[in-house]
Amino acid sequence: MFFMKLLIANAIIVACALIGKRFPTLAGLIATMPLTSLLVLVWLRTDNPDDTRLMTDYTRGVLWGIIPTILFFAVAWFCFRSRLSLPLTLSASFAVWLAGAAVHQWLVR
Repeated sequence: MFFMKLLIANAIIVACALIGKRFPTLAGLIATMPLTSLLVLVWLRTDNPDDTRLMTDYTRGVLWGIIPTILFFAVAWFCFRSRLSLPLTLSASFAVWLAGAAVHQWLVR
């Protein structure tokens, strides 16, 4: 079952990359769909059918986790518009996401 989950997750990532070559905004929309969260919810429920607290906590984490993700992409968008290099853009974006993720973990406790 683990390898099936791995295959499905990787297929989604590869599909987004392939679609992104021709339709970048569509690939971005697909990548941000709650598709992975949907899969995780199904897998969590399948693996732990009686644990509603697990589902509730996961959903809360995803909901609050949207904020650091938005910050990541806002910084990346700004950096790309400023024509910064990919390594610098990714470093800045990840640094902002990491700070947001630290605040996220502090808030959800």
